[in-house]
Order: sequence, then C-alpha cells, then structure tokens
Amino acid sequence: MSFIRVEDYPDLAMPELPEVETIARMLKPHLEGRTIHSTRLLWKRTLAAPSPRAFTSRIAGQKVLDVGRRAKFLHIRLSTDHLFIHLRMSGDLWMEKTGYKPAKHDRLIVDLSDNKTLVFNDTRKFGRVWLTNDPQEVIGGLGPEPFDPEFTPRILHSCLQAHRRQIKPLLLDQSFLAGMGNIYTDEALHLAGIHPLTESDKISIIKAEKLFHAIRAVLDAGIAHNGATIDWVYRGGEFQNYFRVYGRRGEPCPVCRTTIERITVGQRGTHFCPGCQRRLTKE
Repeated sequence: MSFIRVEDYPDLAMPELPEVETIARMLKPHLEGRTIHSTRLLWKRTLAAPSPRAFTSRIAGQKVLDVGRRAKFLHIRLSTDHLFIHLRMSGDLWMEKTGYKPAKHDRLIVDLSDNKTLVFNDTRKFGRVWLTNDPQEVIGGLGPEPFDPEFTPRILHSCLQAHRRQIKPLLLDQSFLAGMGNIYTDEALHLAGIHPLTESDKISIIKAEKLFHAIRAVLDAGIAHNGATIDWVYRGGEFQNYFRVYGRRGEPCPVCRTTIERITVGQRGTHFCPGCQRRLTKE
C-alpha cells in the first residue's frame, strides 16, 4: 500500500471529510454509551473553549450519546454538552485502556467507564477541542454537507452563480460547502471535467450537475476506502491508490493519457489534466 509523504505536499489540509467520517465510525462503538470519568489536558492551547478549569469540571460525569461528524469536525454529543474536535494537520485519535501513560505528543486524554480511554495526539499542535452547549458556536458558519438530502444540483448551481470566484478556492471555502479539502476537490473537478481556475458563475447547470455528482462520488469512494493514508498524519486508508490526478504530476491522465500538471491556485497545490479539464470562457 502506498502513501503520500507530507513533506512532498506542504499544502495538505488533512484530514478531509472521508478521513474524519472514518475516524467517527471507528470510535463510535467504543465511546457511545460510556461515561466520562476524568480528563487530562496536557497542552492548554489544544482547548479552544471553555477554560481548562471549566472544561475539566463540566465534562466529568457526562455520558456519550452519539459520535458523528460535521464537515471536518468530529462531533461527540454528550448528555449536556457537545464535544468538537478538529484534527487539522497532524491530529489523531485512538482508544486505549484505562491507566494509559501519555506519550510525547499526546495533548488530551479522556478516561471513560468500562476501562476505556480516548487519546488525542497532535504532533504539530494545530488541532483544537471545543466543549459547548450550543453547537452553532462552533459549526454555525459552515455551508451545507455534500450528502445532505436537501442539497441538490440546482442549489449548487444557484450558489455557484451567486459568486464570481475561481471554482477550486470556492469549493475549499467551508462556508460554501462543508468538508471538502485539497485532495477531494482536485479529484471531483477532474471527474466533472472542470478546470480549477474556472470562475464559478461561468459554470452551466449541466456542468454544475456533473460537479455535484462528482463531489459525492469521490467522497463516497474515499469513505469506502477509509480515506487516504498521508504518511504519519493519517493512516489506515487506501484511497491514495485510486487517485485520478492528485499527487500524479507528470503521469498520464487515466482518461485521456494527457500529462497531469500541477499549478498553484489560491496558495494551494492543484493537480489537473489539461486534456480533460480545459479552461473555457463558458462551462
């Protein structure tokens, strides 16, 4: 199994929706129904809100009711509050047994009932944790979920027409569409046949429908393969073995055999096929 080296792609913003969804599904059976006994906050800035003292006192005794995802946030619903975790570049979560001794880069440890311990490890210290009784304080500014039944091709087209921005940065904007990141955006644009520099208001309803289904298709595929393995940042996935364009600069396009190129769009490394994704004045 291959993987992507982080140092080769410094513009990665992992994990994205499929990776967070995979983690949520993995943790759900281990956390759901268990009671939080205590927490060990090992690096204060990991906690975005509330204060460390309030966090420690409020979370103790709460029961885990559900484990899910919103955009790139892990969402743990508790009996009183909501716990949100954003892994950013190097965050990772896993389960241990009670009595676990912290490792070098562990930032938060949550001890639960039934001999279970949740470990949040974050080498680069970019990840953040929120405890709140109002989820909107954390996720209120997010755009629609790609899999939301109320999100349709026509709604996507209408939203695209309401902006005049290059399509790649717009899809990365979490207030426009939640959960998309650098990898899956490149993959979706290739599948839809849209150049990453195309202005959003030039995309026709036909192309918007193709983009809608392409977004869902690449996210579905990513989830089916447990996400993409990115060196030491995120492990366990296999979707990197099925990339169409991402990370394949200089290789032939799997559709038309044109050499895949890499450019910078909105300060992000962007992979595309000049043959399949021609930049037109009207998409």
